[in-house]
Amino acid sequence: MMTNQRNTRPMGVECAPGELLHRRKGLVMHTGVSLGEGRVLHNTPGRGEHVSSFEDFAQGRAVRVSPISPQARERIQDLDVNAFERPYNPFTNNCEHTASRATDGHASSPQLQKLAVEALVGAAVLIAFRRPLVALGVSVGSRLIRKLAKKRRR
Repeated sequence: MMTNQRNTRPMGVECAPGELLHRRKGLVMHTGVSLGEGRVLHNTPGRGEHVSSFEDFAQGRAVRVSPISPQARERIQDLDVNAFERPYNPFTNNCEHTASRATDGHASSPQLQKLAVEALVGAAVLIAFRRPLVALGVSVGSRLIRKLAKKRRR
């Protein structure tokens, strides 16, 4: 049943320990790690890091499954879930941080990294085009003011 592609797992179908689970949560994806036996380790703003049922994790939404490496699967089977009790923090301890720390021992958040890169690119574009846009705005604005002033004089 393991594939290298993500697939959607219907409710009630058992997920193997270590499979990464993803479901839509607004504009972002919520991520958790299957612990097997219908249990999922994940991290939410209201509860922080915790273990819940697959159904509670899914919240009635489709869940995509990403298989992980055999080393990560072994790590999950030896995992002490009691060590995962950190509070939620969107920048330093979100659901992706928890899942990556559980599967490979290092906290990372690809969605957060992508957002940061996009913000930097957006800021660079704004800075690069700010002066030309301001100049264009001043030029158009001053022409409009001159036209209005001419009409008033008539």
